[in-house]
Amino acid sequence: MGKGIGYGKTILFGDMFAVFGIPVIASALSMTADAQVFQSASGGWEIRDERREAKGYKEEKKGMQIESLERIFKHLRFRPEHLRILLSGDLPAMSGIGATGASSVAIVRALSEEFNLRLTDDEVNAAAYQAEIAYHGPTTSGIDNTVSTYGGIICLTRGEPNVVRKMRLKEPVEVVIGDTGIIANTKALLSALAERKKNSPDRYGRMLQRAQQIAEEAMARIEAFDLEEIGRLMDRNQSLLREAEISCPEMDLLIDLSRSAGAWGTKLTGSGGGGCMLALTPGIDLQEKVASAIEAKGFQALRSRLGVN
Repeated sequence: MGKGIGYGKTILFGDMFAVFGIPVIASALSMTADAQVFQSASGGWEIRDERREAKGYKEEKKGMQIESLERIFKHLRFRPEHLRILLSGDLPAMSGIGATGASSVAIVRALSEEFNLRLTDDEVNAAAYQAEIAYHGPTTSGIDNTVSTYGGIICLTRGEPNVVRKMRLKEPVEVVIGDTGIIANTKALLSALAERKKNSPDRYGRMLQRAQQIAEEAMARIEAFDLEEIGRLMDRNQSLLREAEISCPEMDLLIDLSRSAGAWGTKLTGSGGGGCMLALTPGIDLQEKVASAIEAKGFQALRSRLGVN
């Protein structure tokens, strides 16, 4: 039996703007997807997914999950005929927290152990990136699998090759993840965003310039462990995402709830159009206050920490 884990992730800055070359900054969460892989004599492939989920998430992603495995095996240049995969861990299966990237990394690591592939972290990341294409399409930035593989905080700028900068917070920081309950279709959302940019190049060009400035300021504030300024920059980032029509009413409600409860900064995390939002809530007391405010309105709240290695 082979075992592997992958960190959950949240995007602090950049989000969907990353596909246009804007730096995307993401952090590992203190929650993981866990995978166990077993060889078997017959029965083809069987995937048992025991993760908690947003309603309908696993069914929605089932076909993509099979495609992701095919892409992993093609990349690794081997293909077992009979395999059992068990997914578990405390990272729920929902949009916006890197659930697919984390599970892909966990599966690749478990395969490496079971079949004695001896993959390095860089090789694990490369294989998991191929898996992510099945979920997010060929324009995916690769940030999810990168954070899931290495942990900490990653700044990724797309290019040939991508430019990756690894950072660390002075210490892990409490956050709240609020779930809209809406499953995001990243491929469709990326396509719609590209079409809007094509139709309004000047407007979106100005947005991208501001997103670039925010990302550059954020890197300095992260290294200085300036949480107050990080929170303010998160709010500015969210304003841009709303202007780019990436948010949704449920997301806006959760963000407003979190701000009213005292969060230092709030924004959507990931592709928008549903999925999750992030609230910066340093300290257990503030984290609980914000999470409780979200739960009181009938939404799910996850209590986690940023910057876990």
